[in-house]
Amino acid sequence: MIVYKLFRVLATGELTSLFIDKTTRLPLDLMMQAEEHPTKGYKFRPYWHCTATPKAPHLSDVGRAWYKVEIEDYEVMDRPEHQGGTWYLASRMRIIEEVI
Repeated sequence: MIVYKLFRVLATGELTSLFIDKTTRLPLDLMMQAEEHPTKGYKFRPYWHCTATPKAPHLSDVGRAWYKVEIEDYEVMDRPEHQGGTWYLASRMRIIEEVI
């Protein structure tokens, strides 16, 4: 399934997650297994978090970019529109390309 994910973009152009395990660089075009990283101050939600459209009004776009991703083995989670609407919580994800 094709969905969207917002990533932090480093000065080198490398991608990382926004909040959890944000020091790990994420490669393009490689199917990755989600890992569990319990983090103080954040609700424990393993899996890759993606949206049906490239929007999440509750998050800033500064220093970040939306990417089209392919996901496998996912669950659907209904969220309020101000949090991007439907989320997809995926066990596996492949980053395809930046949304321009």
